[in-house]
Amino acid sequence: MTRHAELLRTERLVKRFGGLVATDHASLSVATGEIHALIGPNGAGKSTLVHQLSGALRPSSGQIHFDGREVTALPMHERVRLGLARSYQITSVFKRLTVLDNLALAVQAHDGSSMRFWRPARAERARYEAAAQVAERVGLGPQAQRIAGALSHGQQRQLEVGLALALRPKLLLLDEPMAGMGPDESERMVTLLQGLRGETTMLLVEHDMDAVFRLADRISALVFGKVIASGTPDEIRKSPEVRQAYLGDELEEVGA
Repeated sequence: MTRHAELLRTERLVKRFGGLVATDHASLSVATGEIHALIGPNGAGKSTLVHQLSGALRPSSGQIHFDGREVTALPMHERVRLGLARSYQITSVFKRLTVLDNLALAVQAHDGSSMRFWRPARAERARYEAAAQVAERVGLGPQAQRIAGALSHGQQRQLEVGLALALRPKLLLLDEPMAGMGPDESERMVTLLQGLRGETTMLLVEHDMDAVFRLADRISALVFGKVIASGTPDEIRKSPEVRQAYLGDELEEVGA
């Protein structure tokens, strides 16, 4: 894959919780248009790193650069406005609303409009048309009028990706999108993310190594808060450091 311009860069990012160092001078680079996977054992600091990228946590030291500007001190809503959106390990949708209403709220959040009793019918129609397009994009067109809480777990995860996409992100942070899924649901999610390739840049945190090696253009391995290797899937498969620290036999299972 030809390397494109850098969209996200972290420089020596440190996050301490008292005496615990969750990210330890972590430096990472994500290129525009790629699917970049972040892997590592439980407790490696992956979610803490994603929290810092999204603005949910403030780094103890280091810098975050996004789309040509430093965003280290920016709050989450400002980063969303710049085009940095995320989904979470735990599904977070409005379960009493329909799929379409969930997505319409996300479209509205992107447009910066407020809730009003009196809105131009044209604007309301445009918002729901955009929401319907996102529903189709994530494979939930037939479910658009269903209450979100009645969806399967996998469908709720698809909806959560849709909520992030409705914000029209330049970079989509995906924190274990396949968590809790069965094989069929995981396969649908892989297909969905493959279909988004080139449409939006993605930083993917995921424990499903088969999915990671099918999806990722580049992979970074995080161990004890440190980025110990970054490279193509083939380079990561062959890395002695990654094998010793994390993957081991798992690489054999994904065709190393």
